Amino acid sequence: MASVVGTDDLLLVTLDTLRFDVAAELAAAGRIPHLTRLLPGGVWERRHAPGSFTYASHQAIFAGFLPTPAEPGPHPRLFAARFAGSETTAEGTFVYDAPDLVSGLAEAGYRTVCIGGVGFFNRQGPLGNVLPGLFQESHWEPEFGVASPVSFEAQVRRAEEVVSSLPRDQRLFLFVNVAALHQPNWFHLPGATREAGDSRATHAAALEYVDRHIGRLFAAASSRRRCFAIVCSDHGTAYGDDGYTGHRLGHEVVWTVPYAQFFLPGPAESRADGKDGETR
Repeated sequence: MASVVGTDDLLLVTLDTLRFDVAAELAAAGRIPHLTRLLPGGVWERRHAPGSFTYASHQAIFAGFLPTPAEPGPHPRLFAARFAGSETTAEGTFVYDAPDLVSGLAEAGYRTVCIGGVGFFNRQGPLGNVLPGLFQESHWEPEFGVASPVSFEAQVRRAEEVVSSLPRDQRLFLFVNVAALHQPNWFHLPGATREAGDSRATHAAALEYVDRHIGRLFAAASSRRRCFAIVCSDHGTAYGDDGYTGHRLGHEVVWTVPYAQFFLPGPAESRADGKDGETR
């Protein structure tokens, strides 16, 4: 990352509340083809979330603590604030002298943009201002939120507008918090009802909905130059597993999340090799 930052654009997508098992099953079954074609080896990496709910997890992610590989470490980090004694800051880590990654990237010349989804990004109160307040520019409206059946489509349209408005030489760090997976998600499964509520099946249908539109987001993010993308969940959620429902609790389905990182080639690279993405 020390060589990527300053050269490439950066995209961070958190698929809020997405369970690892659901993501892995849909990838294996060919039900999320736009995501799967970019996953290294066609599979999600199994990782542990840095928090059990949105606010805690994103505070950690924005401090450089991305979900940790679910195997013994130590695991060198992509991004890290400069501090003595860090055991996960490696030679290739992008190290910043700022309290958070967003500010560190801004100091490196990036335009930092947040397109929010769930309530912690809605700027409708003091708490809803904390996370988006880290960014130079933030966007949220009800159509982006958890109750909107077209939330991700609306977010993608805003991302396209953001990218098209930037000078071509301006580096971009674009963050999108995808609300579609979060409850309520029953409306993404044909035949499901509000009375029956959410389920593992409606959660899966919400991921299929996101997959149908995420190609446009990737295209926008890499429309000016090569883009390094991170797509992951911030935490999972329970649908009756061992009697648990929801998150902000210490169950395996909450702590285990899908993760992927890959390069999206810029326009010149795409024309040269005919490829849509380069995984790393």
